[in-house]
Amino acid sequence: DVQLVESGGGLVQAGGSLRLACAASGFTFNDYAIGWFRQAPGKAREAVSCISNSDGTTYYPDSAKGRFTISSDEVENTVYLQITSLTPEDTATYYCAAGVAYAPTKRLCETFNVGMDHWGKGTLVTVSS
Repeated sequence: DVQLVESGGGLVQAGGSLRLACAASGFTFNDYAIGWFRQAPGKAREAVSCISNSDGTTYYPDSAKGRFTISSDEVENTVYLQITSLTPEDTATYYCAAGVAYAPTKRLCETFNVGMDHWGKGTLVTVSS
């Protein structure tokens, strides 16, 4: 069975950093793109970053450029999201998701409701001011 398990969330003070991890299993890692998405209370889910394990390309929407860094460990089948300079506006549940890398990473990430087939249960990040 496909499994995506997020970890690394928690309570952090504004200005701090976190590294989230998404451990993947049950599928051929290098055939998939994996992305990080977040949903704040009362808001729509949004893309944070995606990476293709097929060709290594990454994508960040404009809102995520600069403070978010996605990386992939093909040995551990894990994708990481490093977040720096956290603000209370980063408070959200962060989800990782996987989709077959059949299209450009940007498209898979932006159209995640179509491009991502499997989702984890999420990890909560709370940033205190």
